[in-house]
Amino acid sequence: MDNTPPVPGTQLPADAAVPPANEFLAAQLRQGHVAAQLRQGHVADAVERLNALPPPEGAAALAQLPEERVVEILDKPELDEPAALLSFLPSDRAAALLEAMSADRTADLFRDLDEPQRAELLSRLSVETALAVQRLLSYPPNTAGSIMTTEFVTVPENRTVAQVLQYIRAVEPTRETVYAVYVVDGETRALLRAVALRRLITAEPDAPVLSAARDAEPITVSPTANREEVARLFRRHDLLAVPVVDDAQRVLGIVTVDDVLDAIVEEGTEDVHRFGGMEASDEPYMQIGFAAMIRKRAGWLCALFLSEMLTASAMQHFEDELERAVVLTLFIPLIMSSGGNSGSQATSLLIRALALGQIRLGDWWRVAARELPTGLTLGALLGVIGILRIVVWQSAGFYDYGEHWPLVALTVGLALVGIVTFGSLAGSMLPFLLKRIGFDPASASAPFVATLVDVSGLVIYFSVALLILRGTLL
Repeated sequence: MDNTPPVPGTQLPADAAVPPANEFLAAQLRQGHVAAQLRQGHVADAVERLNALPPPEGAAALAQLPEERVVEILDKPELDEPAALLSFLPSDRAAALLEAMSADRTADLFRDLDEPQRAELLSRLSVETALAVQRLLSYPPNTAGSIMTTEFVTVPENRTVAQVLQYIRAVEPTRETVYAVYVVDGETRALLRAVALRRLITAEPDAPVLSAARDAEPITVSPTANREEVARLFRRHDLLAVPVVDDAQRVLGIVTVDDVLDAIVEEGTEDVHRFGGMEASDEPYMQIGFAAMIRKRAGWLCALFLSEMLTASAMQHFEDELERAVVLTLFIPLIMSSGGNSGSQATSLLIRALALGQIRLGDWWRVAARELPTGLTLGALLGVIGILRIVVWQSAGFYDYGEHWPLVALTVGLALVGIVTFGSLAGSMLPFLLKRIGFDPASASAPFVATLVDVSGLVIYFSVALLILRGTLL
């Protein structure tokens, strides 16, 4: 029997017996052809291919690639389960990969690693890398400090342009990116200026490095700044990178535009989940386990169901009116949906405006003054359509609303004006209320707003009906 091990890149024969202790080796042999494909082409294509594999199989494929290629793949935020892939690799190989990756990405992976592997891998890193990772992990999630990289270029103020360019050539392989060079005070290390690489290249070689900088204070952020605030800063100033500084203006790290884009995508995903009425999740849909899916959706769904019980209570309160004027029940779905839709529209507009910094907490009264006439106009528009619908159906003989159908039409029309106006006001004020008490405005989900307006809409509807139909149907 030939015991020669198969050459990497070949398939393991289907009838080959594989001892349990060699499962990882077997996976390597099975994924040899995949590894060959991952070596070539764009790294984004390799990431997509890995995402389609179970972690053990993906790790087996990665184990056969050169370190530089694996680092490229692990550095991509689109990779679904990088921590799981690392957990299947030998510890020495995993530590070497973490050492070669950008510091911020390494910190992201450590957040997802479980003990004791997390402690073991941290102990295998160099002192410099371990300290950088621990510092990044010390910042709260979703802050500038948590998404910054510690790989940047600083130079003292007494250097010339030629000296700085030579220094960049020397350190570039160890830096994640070089969008700018940060000039610091030689003694205090405080940030003085940020010099864009473009201006540095076009400056005179013998000129002082500060002569290549713009005559303006550099834009900076604190490590505790929220990532949404950082994103607004990038958008406002068209930045590629922003330095993160401490109270003494010493540079701790930089946040790059790719970090901000990743944060924006993640934040947008969380907001969409919350607005849809479920707990936010940062995992891909197909990666969410059944139990996690139930846990993230059941809580909100039960809360909304309990809230909708108030709708039944409101209808019970007007039980006598419903018995005397059954025709009113025909328009309950129309009334409730119109108010909920109006409220959801206003809520979505306000959540986005707050997120982009277009309005602030103190602007609530301006928003109310704007939504009041908007709600009245939209309500009047829907009210006219509702009245016309009743008139056409009655005149054409599609349905007989009774001898008092003009009053029924007027009731529906006026109720729509009131309900849509209330929905617009309630939907626009709810994000302000949540932000004021410390919650994410995105928690004002569309189902929650619809439930709130459903209950109040029924009260408005039957109150208008009592006012107009008293002495006739009621």
